[in-house]
Amino acid sequence: MGMFSESVDVACTPSGQPLSLDWGGRHYDVCAEPVRWFERRQWWAEEQRAPLGSGPGLVDHEIWRIQVRDAGNTEDTLTLDLSRHLGSGRWRLLRIHDALRTIRKPESA
Repeated sequence: MGMFSESVDVACTPSGQPLSLDWGGRHYDVCAEPVRWFERRQWWAEEQRAPLGSGPGLVDHEIWRIQVRDAGNTEDTLTLDLSRHLGSGRWRLLRIHDALRTIRKPESA
């Protein structure tokens, strides 16, 4: 698993769920139901003060785990963790969980 932070362009449903993303000059489509959770961040190490009423987005990161396929290759998938900055709406790629792998149908005996 690789961990880093890189900006990505994400297209979402009206409710905010990722549908597709552009990264590294390629277009990927989400191919499985995304999972969302929130992680605490060390805001006190990055901010001088926490302005009153600024809890959402300051204390927690919104994280989405998505499984995607390259739009030009429907067999290989990637599992990625993305973070969305609640204030700006910008997306960052945080983790790649697996290298491209081929999904194969079981062979009949």
